[in-house]
Amino acid sequence: MQATSAEAEQRALKRSIAATVLVGAFGVVFGILSGSLSIAFDGVFSVIDASMTLLALFVARLVAREPSRRFQLGYWHLEPMVLAANGGLLTLLSFYAFVNAVGTLFSGGRELVFDWAIGYAVVTVLICLAMFLWGRRANRAIGSDFLALDVKGWAMSGLITGALLAAFVIAAFLEGGRYADLTPYVDPAVLALLTLVIIPVPLRTVIGAVKEILLVAPVPLDEAARAIGREIAARHGIAEPHTFVAKVGRARFVEFHFLVAPDSPLGSIAAQDAVREEIGAAIGGSPRDRWLTVAFTGDAKWVD
Repeated sequence: MQATSAEAEQRALKRSIAATVLVGAFGVVFGILSGSLSIAFDGVFSVIDASMTLLALFVARLVAREPSRRFQLGYWHLEPMVLAANGGLLTLLSFYAFVNAVGTLFSGGRELVFDWAIGYAVVTVLICLAMFLWGRRANRAIGSDFLALDVKGWAMSGLITGALLAAFVIAAFLEGGRYADLTPYVDPAVLALLTLVIIPVPLRTVIGAVKEILLVAPVPLDEAARAIGREIAARHGIAEPHTFVAKVGRARFVEFHFLVAPDSPLGSIAAQDAVREEIGAAIGGSPRDRWLTVAFTGDAKWVD
């Protein structure tokens, strides 16, 4: 029996959690051994990312359930909350690392054991690249916001560690030469630059999640609903409907309110249900992840 998208999503998240915990523990240990703030940051970043992915897995399981008596509209609203918390925590961690790196630069830098640092960076880059490619391929079929954020996390970790690897190799060659005095500044300088680069990535996730929490109408969905409304109105010779849309997690909430005359051809329940079928087919997507309301009324006060 072919696994559902929800099961595939949960399986992918479990694998990502296991790999992230491995990389996080690896980073913390090698950060201590090498004396590198950048490696320690990379490890802590991974550990926090793993905890957030674990929370995402829990929410993904809830979303896959049927609505309950207490949560009659389902559990979709939890998705943007988790994404906002995850992105916000990673943003704050990155900002803290930047401040710490700047402080270390002004205090004279930090000596490193480059053999440990380079060995860590090589192994971690390979793991991050493998998880990024695998996660992106898996999410093409699943289409999960959680997995999309997780893939971004692997890309961020890979870029961080790749830059660290390049910096460590360069600094190792400088060691013992005329520019040896600069080597203590390599680690904090790279960390400061990297954190500035990666902060916008989780920040964009936070902004998108907050928009969903506040029920800001997404422009593509709003335009699609209006276009469908115009097409339905022209086809059946009625006034264009008022449309209302929102996106919360993977769920789309779409409402069509039609004002019809008493002698409208849509006066029967059967005719109205046929229009609902047309609208549902035009919107597309899984009915399970769609909250569609199509109302017909002869009183204008019910459509505004």
